[in-house]
Amino acid sequence: MKVRELSVSGALEFTPDVFPDERGLFLSPFQGPAFTEATGGTFPLAQSNHSRSRRGVVRGVHFTTTPPGCAKYVYCPRGAALDIVVDIRVGSPTFGQWDTVLMDQNDFRALYFPVGLGHAFVALEDDTVMSYMITSSYVPEYELAISVTDPALNLPIPRDIAPIFSERDIAAPTLAQARERGMLPDYRRSLEIGRRQSGTTA
Repeated sequence: MKVRELSVSGALEFTPDVFPDERGLFLSPFQGPAFTEATGGTFPLAQSNHSRSRRGVVRGVHFTTTPPGCAKYVYCPRGAALDIVVDIRVGSPTFGQWDTVLMDQNDFRALYFPVGLGHAFVALEDDTVMSYMITSSYVPEYELAISVTDPALNLPIPRDIAPIFSERDIAAPTLAQARERGMLPDYRRSLEIGRRQSGTTA
């Protein structure tokens, strides 16, 4: 398992070894020891989610109110997607910054989102499947969104994509509006909740 730090503080890319043979292939997209070595903690799985999207679907930027806070581990077992992590934690040294990971069924890269980060992705192929592990159960009123088309963020939606948005995401506020409304996670609080969830003390 290869691990790469992204430009957003705390976000990590994991790339597993893939073992092909005449029958197909085998891989482990999440490996506990590799995760612990990279983060110093464990991933306390509370729920797993699955989405399927046609080419052009854009989901996000989604996040969970903090508290309660939620970390994610995301990978793409089918199709291809441009996965985007956005730092929306007020007080973070990388606040307002983003990074991307190309996820597909060739390399099976995964992305770890610590508590407090925003998540978006663009489906690059029809029938793109995204699989999520999350550290808290889904509670609708805790799930919020920021506009993926916020010009201040300037997220990299590919020019050859005709984006398809949900009504919820179209109506989402900009990052500045969300900050003014007190919607955004606090950086230090996010770290504290993340340490408590993962069992780390550092």
